[in-house]
Amino acid sequence: MLLVATVLTLPVLAVLASWAQWDAQTAQILRELRQTVLPGYIATTLGLSAMVGVGVVLVGTGAAACVTLFDFRGRRTLEWALLLPLSMPAYVVAYAYTDFLQFGGPAQTWLRESFGLRGRVLPEVRSLGGAAIVFTFALYPYVYLLARTALAERAAHLMEAARLLGAPLARRIRQVALPMARPAIAAGTALALMETLADFGVSSYFGIQTFTAGIYKAWLAMDNRIAAAQLATMLLVFVVVLLALEQRAQARMRFASTRGRAGSHDGRPLVLTGARQLLAQALCVFPVLMGFVLPVAFMLRPLAADWSVLPWDRFVQWASNSIWLGALTSAVAVALALFLAFCVRRTPRKLQRAAVQLVGLGYAVPGAVIVVGLLLPVGWLQQTMPQLGAAYWVTATALGIVWAYLVRFCAVALQSMQSGYARIPQSFDDSARTLGTGGFGLMARVHWPLLHRSAAAAALLVFVDVMKELPATMVLRPFNTDTLAVVAYQLARDERLGEAALPSLALVLVGLLPVVLLSRTLRSKPT
Repeated sequence: MLLVATVLTLPVLAVLASWAQWDAQTAQILRELRQTVLPGYIATTLGLSAMVGVGVVLVGTGAAACVTLFDFRGRRTLEWALLLPLSMPAYVVAYAYTDFLQFGGPAQTWLRESFGLRGRVLPEVRSLGGAAIVFTFALYPYVYLLARTALAERAAHLMEAARLLGAPLARRIRQVALPMARPAIAAGTALALMETLADFGVSSYFGIQTFTAGIYKAWLAMDNRIAAAQLATMLLVFVVVLLALEQRAQARMRFASTRGRAGSHDGRPLVLTGARQLLAQALCVFPVLMGFVLPVAFMLRPLAADWSVLPWDRFVQWASNSIWLGALTSAVAVALALFLAFCVRRTPRKLQRAAVQLVGLGYAVPGAVIVVGLLLPVGWLQQTMPQLGAAYWVTATALGIVWAYLVRFCAVALQSMQSGYARIPQSFDDSARTLGTGGFGLMARVHWPLLHRSAAAAALLVFVDVMKELPATMVLRPFNTDTLAVVAYQLARDERLGEAALPSLALVLVGLLPVVLLSRTLRSKPT
């Protein structure tokens, strides 16, 4: 078990261990970074995070409050429709809006021809503000989902009590509902910001100098591994801070874990009519339009214009590469997650629990950090023992890319398997041991039949995440193994946005699978 945990946490440990090789050259590189690009990376990253944080809080909390506290026409449809942007990778949203709103795009061309205008009509999409808007409407479902869950617990019940005490609607929302949802809002915002920090596609395509873009520039363009490791460590510090805030917020969410009486009159949402109903509908429809409907429509436009120019023959190869990498990684991730969860259940010692917790943090680590942490020890091993061919096995075969995927996404499978184990009473294990079944026989004959649904959900989530993963795939994919995510990025970077629409839409269709599963799960619960 400890060996598996070590393999899955090695890239992060390698990044941290790179600072142990402190010497004059390392200090000089750090000084040069501080004098040149580092202030820009910090300012851009903090500015982007601040704008995205404010955006996801406003959009996600507003939508959650509308569908939870109020009842209006179309509410049940909008409850699950607000989750649709989860299926859209942020870089796909960026490609769609750029294709439609850029200088030569349909929007500005129509405005110039219709009103006799010249030059640029709309603001530049590829900017810090444009990136913040893209991230806001792609990531607000994190806040929406957690805030909706928190508000659905007891907010309507307590707001009715506040109404009976004479509090007006605005005060009930401000002083009752929002304070109850504050930990959930903070947790969702932290998750959205971690996705923002981990992004490479939007920042690189828009030319924004974030830490992730800087790491790739230092490693690939400047061929400076020390600088890349130092930047990766600084980015990791940002992620650790956000992760600590998210875990703290999750711990504080326990106070709202008690439901009111199901079906009680005082816990029902407030019925809206007239102008208030229109306002609530607009607040819920607008995020769905911006985060899902319009990007999909913008990508369908070039497909509908001329299907013959699309690379259908190569699309099959790109899709097959993505599918087999996703299937292989999901199968291995579920097997490792099942093994780790079983080991903790069989011997719940502090060391085993700590190892599993470290593995569980992998999802919060950006792909850029994982790439640097993976290539650092491989480069050292290649220099020390070139006869092993470590660089070949990691960069020229599927071993390196699957390893990177497992480091980041095994945490997703592990969380699902641990949730499944939490629903299996310990008495089942005691009864099986009494009947002579122990060890891995216990897992095969008792646990697995009860865990197959959790395993299927874990495999689906890992598969979708692997299909959408861009940073690690860009660097570690084997030769002639382009995936849908990589091809979409390369075509968009070459300004072939019409051709990029096909692989981008395929990623959206794949991303819809867990969204549908999640929406069905939420609709099965009473609200």
